[in-house]
Amino acid sequence: MSSIGEHGADFLVVANRLPVDLERLEDGTQRWKHSPGGLVSALEPFLRAHSGAWVGWPGIADAEVDAFEEDGLQLHPVGLSAAEVADYYEGFSNGTLWPLYHDVVAPPAFHRHWWNAYVRVNQRFADVTAKVAAQGATVWVQDYQLQLVPAMLRELRPDLRIGFFLHIPFPPVELFMQLPWRTEIIRGLLGADLVGFHRPGGAQNFLWLARRLVGLEPSRGAVGVRTRPGVVQVGDRTVRVGAFPISIDSSSLDALARSKEVQARAKQIREDLGNPKKILLGVDRLDYTKGIDVRLRALNELLVDGRVNPEDVAMVQLATPSRERVEHYKQMRGDIEQIVGRINGEFSTVGHPVVHYLHQSVDRKELAAFMTAADVMVVTPVRDGMNLVCKEYVATRYDLGGALVLSEFAGAAAELTSAFLVNPHDLDGVKNALEAALTVDPAEGRRRMRALRRQVLTHDVDRWARSFLDALGTQTAF
Repeated sequence: MSSIGEHGADFLVVANRLPVDLERLEDGTQRWKHSPGGLVSALEPFLRAHSGAWVGWPGIADAEVDAFEEDGLQLHPVGLSAAEVADYYEGFSNGTLWPLYHDVVAPPAFHRHWWNAYVRVNQRFADVTAKVAAQGATVWVQDYQLQLVPAMLRELRPDLRIGFFLHIPFPPVELFMQLPWRTEIIRGLLGADLVGFHRPGGAQNFLWLARRLVGLEPSRGAVGVRTRPGVVQVGDRTVRVGAFPISIDSSSLDALARSKEVQARAKQIREDLGNPKKILLGVDRLDYTKGIDVRLRALNELLVDGRVNPEDVAMVQLATPSRERVEHYKQMRGDIEQIVGRINGEFSTVGHPVVHYLHQSVDRKELAAFMTAADVMVVTPVRDGMNLVCKEYVATRYDLGGALVLSEFAGAAAELTSAFLVNPHDLDGVKNALEAALTVDPAEGRRRMRALRRQVLTHDVDRWARSFLDALGTQTAF
């Protein structure tokens, strides 16, 4: 890693987190490690390929870190105090916006001091970005933590071309209207030249709110001229609004799955699990929106009903630690571990538990190996903006093996229609889908996986990024 020069960047990503996390070690020293998460996985390959800059928080409170360069990528840390981590990040972002935008799966809290911290931190991100962006640069602001940045940045640097993309669902109008600061959020987003969502429904909700809360008519310009749908006239600026379903670096994951190392590790995983007839796999951040409890309850009932033989199956649930200090998440972790204990207590034999629950992160190779080893991937969120795990599973299955059970309420369901689609609120439906995936005829399974792979391999992260930047009308050559 090295320090960076004075010349501003022509293309910047602005996100809550940097693509690397600062880690404090027990001996008092610090080091950087690659940060997990779908956003980094989706954007980093594209950004590195185009020598861009990334503005974000280094991941720990009260860290003073200068800008530096890593592998051709300029990194500009934005510092947060411990109080701001509590109020802006754990508070307003994840205690207010996250549950509100996920259909109020958990009740959102509306605290004024959380909102004040959100405004203050968004302004800091805008200030740093304004300083490091070259004249006429393209800035791509990411996700729900930074919804005020586009308008703040527009105020500071009207020369910039600004895009915003929301990686989580945008809620129905009736839910969004609960937010006391609803108008400020919409005005913040309208600072962008292009506002992107995963699904058309999110774009439509936003356009309705722009009309209702800000008085902007999507079908009319400021002087009464008619414009095409998906366009809002804000003074003398045109703001475009659209759907851009995100994807993954599917070709590299496909190549990784084919490697001898991953193939050998996948074989070892099956042996470690006792070579069961079928392996079920769940891979999720430990979050109440992911429906981990849904799939565990479904499996438990299938075992109770005698529809699945416990000697024939093993389920691996990888639950990546998430927001460990938030009380709601502590409670959820306890509930999930209780269900796992109940299943294993009733149906396991010595040395052969039915459910293997790992509350830890795994690296990319290990994840590819688990996916290669799994006969059924179970993705059952009650609400999810896209969900990249299901696409990652499909990318690893070059052998056309495996089956995907996928919630209808993941954005990916609109693209991955050959999966076994389920309503996660319908436990009987989830049970039937799990049983169907476990017993699918091999020829039918290959047909489904072939269709899924066609979608995932042709609609990759590079295509997603290009489609967004083309719509943004960036002048930068990509």
